[in-house]
Amino acid sequence: MLRTEGLSKAYGNGPKKTIALDNVSLQIARRKLLAVHGPSGSGKTTLLFLLGGLDKPTSGRIYFEGIEVSIMSERRLSKLRRNSFGFVFQNYNLVDELTVLENVMLTMMFEGKPDAERKDRAEELLRRVGIAGKERRRPSQLSAGEQQRVAVARAVANRPELVLMDEPTGNLDQENSQQLMRLVADMVQGEGATCVIATHNLDIVSEAPSKIFLKSGRIVSD
Repeated sequence: MLRTEGLSKAYGNGPKKTIALDNVSLQIARRKLLAVHGPSGSGKTTLLFLLGGLDKPTSGRIYFEGIEVSIMSERRLSKLRRNSFGFVFQNYNLVDELTVLENVMLTMMFEGKPDAERKDRAEELLRRVGIAGKERRRPSQLSAGEQQRVAVARAVANRPELVLMDEPTGNLDQENSQQLMRLVADMVQGEGATCVIATHNLDIVSEAPSKIFLKSGRIVSD
C-alpha cells in the first residue's frame, strides 16, 4: 500500500547541511496503523511530510499503491492529496472564520460534491466524534480535545486511503489523549484507511500494532 526505499531528506548545503531523514525504508500494509516515535528532531514530522507529498525527498523513493509518488508533478500530487490523503496536525489547522461544520465540509468542496451531501456527511462525522450540537460554533469556542476531534472528522471526510497524524495528542492531557486514540481506531480504521502517527507519546506507541523508532533521522528499531 505504502512503501519507501532509501528515503532521505537534507536541508542546506556544505557545513550548514542538516540530515533530517537518512535512508529510511519501510512498508505499511493497507488498513494498518503504524506509530513512528522518537525524540524531538528525530525526523518524524519530516517523514510524514514526505509520505503525504507535502515535501520532496533529497533521495529515495515513495510508492503509494504501486505508483511512485516522489517523482509526481505538483499538479498530480495535489490531486492525490485531495482524493486519497487525510492530515491531522498537532495545532489542528482549523479555520476559525468558519464554523465547525464548515471546516469539515471544506475538504469535500474541492471534490465538487453537492452542498447537501457534504453537509450530511459532515454532520454524521461530527456526531460520531462527539461534537453533535456544537456544529455552529467556531473552533476557538471548543476545547483542545474537541478541536482535535474536529480535525479527525475533517481528515476522514473524503474517505481517504491514508491518514497521516503529526503529534495528534501533543496539546492534550492524558485523558483526552486516550479518548482521541480510541476515536482514531474507530474513525480512521473504521473508515478503511491506513494510518501513520508520528508521536512521542509512549502510551500510543505501546498500543500500536506496528511501530518504528527514529533517532537522528534513521530507523534504529521496529
